[in-house]
Amino acid sequence: MSKLLENLNAEQLAAVTLPPQAALILAGAGSGKTRVLTTRIAWLLQTGQTSPASLLAVTFTNKAAKEMLLRLGAMLPINTRGMWIGTFHGLCNRMLRAHYREAGLPQTFQILDTSDQLAAIKRLLKAMNVDDEKFPPRELQHFINGNKEAGYRPPNVEAWDDYTRQRVGLYAEYDAQCQREGVCDFPELMLRCYELLERNEPIRRHYQARFRHILVDEFQDTNRLQYLWLKMLAAHGSETPAAVFAVGDDDQSIYGFRGAEVGNMRDFEGEFKVAAVIRLEQNYRSHGNILDAANAIIANNSKRLGKNLWTDQGSGEPIRVYQAASDLDEARWIVEEIQQLVRDGASRSDIALLYRSNAQSRVLEHQLFSSGVAYKVYGGLRFFERQEIKHALAYLRLLANPDDDTAFLRVVNFPTRGIGARSLEQLQDAARSFNTSLYATVPHLSGKPGVAIGGFVRMVEEMRHVTSELPLYEIVDHILDTSGLRAHYKADREGQERLENLDELVSAARYFMNEADQPVAEGEEALPGDPLSRFLSHASLEAGDHQAEAGQDAIQLMTVHAAKGLEFDAVFITGVEEGLFPHEQSMNDLASLEEERRLMYVAVTRARQRLYLTLAQSRMLHGQTRYAMKSRFFDEIPEALLKWLTPRVQAWSAPSRFGGGQNAAPPYQNESVLAASHRSPPQKSRDLDGLRIGQLVRHARFGEGVIVAAQGSGEDAKVQINFGADVGMKLLMLSMAKLEPV
Repeated sequence: MSKLLENLNAEQLAAVTLPPQAALILAGAGSGKTRVLTTRIAWLLQTGQTSPASLLAVTFTNKAAKEMLLRLGAMLPINTRGMWIGTFHGLCNRMLRAHYREAGLPQTFQILDTSDQLAAIKRLLKAMNVDDEKFPPRELQHFINGNKEAGYRPPNVEAWDDYTRQRVGLYAEYDAQCQREGVCDFPELMLRCYELLERNEPIRRHYQARFRHILVDEFQDTNRLQYLWLKMLAAHGSETPAAVFAVGDDDQSIYGFRGAEVGNMRDFEGEFKVAAVIRLEQNYRSHGNILDAANAIIANNSKRLGKNLWTDQGSGEPIRVYQAASDLDEARWIVEEIQQLVRDGASRSDIALLYRSNAQSRVLEHQLFSSGVAYKVYGGLRFFERQEIKHALAYLRLLANPDDDTAFLRVVNFPTRGIGARSLEQLQDAARSFNTSLYATVPHLSGKPGVAIGGFVRMVEEMRHVTSELPLYEIVDHILDTSGLRAHYKADREGQERLENLDELVSAARYFMNEADQPVAEGEEALPGDPLSRFLSHASLEAGDHQAEAGQDAIQLMTVHAAKGLEFDAVFITGVEEGLFPHEQSMNDLASLEEERRLMYVAVTRARQRLYLTLAQSRMLHGQTRYAMKSRFFDEIPEALLKWLTPRVQAWSAPSRFGGGQNAAPPYQNESVLAASHRSPPQKSRDLDGLRIGQLVRHARFGEGVIVAAQGSGEDAKVQINFGADVGMKLLMLSMAKLEPV
């Protein structure tokens, strides 16, 4: 017993040895959460308080479940095989397999993954002759899953308008189709299992009597239905409820977009009358300055259960801040700093580059690629390998070379335009007989296939005509609109990230042309070919085999969401700017802004020894330069913890009714300059084109707003405009904004 409990700190020991009762363990980042949870199970088994068959442990990933079983096997001489340790969906699947008749399922029911479910919905819409533009399949999938995760079957969904009533009807038809075919999607596993326990008292009482100890990992990530399922299994409200041991961190609840309810932790504390709330605050990962910054940031959130991370490893190094002139300069500096860290003995795999938005990876990837630094995109694809980017590049390839059959087949029916597999089969047969490309064969195709595919060819020809004299980035922008790619992803409820990536492709084209316009070094020849062909070659090269092989020492790139649960010696948090981190979609909503702050807390606590925060004064967005302001998160970190590696720029955080920006300098005060290498040549002075602070103006994209401040002069003059609650504050370059007085 002493060996099992040795090396636990006082709080960990108290949590592990709690008597059988409802308990909430607030486990801060790096505080030994997995060790406490696993040791608790081992302690219950070794002291005879439960048996392997009478204990239920729920995790959120199969990886976490396997790790728990491995640790248990190392701690105790027991066979962990058959223990009820797994994910919510895995455990529900196990119950449904055991009671398939009572659940109304065939014994061999199959599980639909996310892509299978989407295919089933598309098949249903086609069979019912439903317009998939009016009812986009992905949006309908989100609607169905959201209701299932809230515990609602079609008759229980409130429909306030005709459109919602139609979606409810499609939900009912989808349910019927799944029942006929004997299949379950992931949310169905959870809902069907909950309904089984709810309506079948003997089965419910069997499991309530069996599982007297229920342990839950990452409790802050549970959705409403998962919480209700746990309450039912635990016999909540009865005289003899199970002992629920809930481990989580409300400060790391970052999956609200997936339905996670951070409020479940507060509800659990109240509804289960939790007497034992234990805070694991000693951090074994990070140095003190990093933890002090994380504590200071998260303290600005309301309704926290509350804790304060600390360490006995000392303060460590200050948090380094680098403010670049542009996102390109930011990426160059980061790669140079990484190369220096590696020269000093750091392992590449212990260095992580984190970003809030997936689209940010492109500039970083380009600089790493250009510098010959091996990297790996963790939990995602490299920029030029992403689905939406490959679609866009296929259209561009057809503009450059209409005989490219691979590009043709990729986008001839994407977005969908009613071209079926049979039509394409006829086209391919004709192309073989004529010995021509698919594109060139289309005029020879008759009947309905010829009409449908002919329309696609005419669209491509029109694109080629319109874009023949346009600069490269405008060509890219035009095809994104004309092809329907932007409209397709706008209609997708979860398409925002893909839209950001498409906008970044426009910026990539602009950057490519800027680099191509640089003078050729003496003795070198300019690259042959037109700009579009050269850009496509560039994209293919960057999408090549430069990403690190498995096991190779490589820099880790990832979104902050993907970084949760990981840790690194050195962490770069990039793009710490208003509108980027926190994301612009969160600016006018307190709950969303607090989730962004929790996301920043997660990002900061990934670092063990060295943390960098980087930002840029300007960033290319949609092919246009956007001028940025430093994130409000800088104002929430004590100045003593920060070490600015560039002269402080009088950049300021946007004032907000949700806090931040209170210590920042007004934008019209002296605008200081970055490092000498980033200084711009003097510009000819000019006034504000007759505009003044306090004036009402109109912008073509953002609508009407009031000028609240100005900064800079000459061609660098910028104005700060308040466009109201829907748009918020924008910092615009006066020479490009085309403002009209109202």
